[in-house]
Amino acid sequence: MQPTAHAHRRRTSGRSVTAADVLDAAKTLFALRGYHGTSLKHVAALLEIRTPSLYNHMESKSGLLRDIVMETLADVRHEFEGVLATTATPAGQLAEATRVYALHHATHRREALIVSHETRHLPEPDLGQAQEMRRDHERRFRQIILDGAASGDFSVASPKLASFAIREMCVSVARWFREDGSFTPDDVAEEYARQALKLVGSKP
Repeated sequence: MQPTAHAHRRRTSGRSVTAADVLDAAKTLFALRGYHGTSLKHVAALLEIRTPSLYNHMESKSGLLRDIVMETLADVRHEFEGVLATTATPAGQLAEATRVYALHHATHRREALIVSHETRHLPEPDLGQAQEMRRDHERRFRQIILDGAASGDFSVASPKLASFAIREMCVSVARWFREDGSFTPDDVAEEYARQALKLVGSKP
C-alpha cells in the first residue's frame, strides 16, 4: 500500500528537513494526488514546515517531478544494462530483464506510478529526454526478443507485441501490488519472468 501522509509525518517530525525529505514527500503526494493535484503547500504540510522553507531544499515543483522521473528512468536503464552484462542467451536476458523490471515496479511503486502518469507534465526539454529514455528501453527490450526469434530460441509471431505485453505486465505491478498481500516482490518478479518466457515460446 502507498505510504500515507500520516506515516510520512512520523518519519520527518522532530528533526531538520533535508532535500531528500522534500523529494520523498513529493513522491508520496505525486503518487497519491497527481502532479497537478499537489501544491507546494501540500508538500510543506506533510513535512510540517512553512511553504517558503521548501526553497531551501528544492528548485521548484517541476524540478521535483524532473528529479523523480529522471532518477527512476536512469535506475531502470542501469538495471537493464546489468542484465545484458551478466547474461548472454536471449532466454536468460529476457527472463532477467523481465524479473528486474517487475521487481522495480513492486519495490518502487510511488516512482513507477509517477513515471507512468505524471511524466507528461514535464516541460521541454525534460519531457523529450524522458520519452526518449522510455523508448530506448522499449527498443532494447524488444531487441532481446528479436534476437531470440532469429536464433530459434523463441517462437513468437510478433516480437513487438510480445515486448509490449511483457513490459505492460510489469508496469501494472505498481497499480495492484501490496506489501501486506499474498506475494513478495521476489515472488512476483520470478513468476513474471517465467510468464515472459512462455509468451515468446522459449524453447527448453
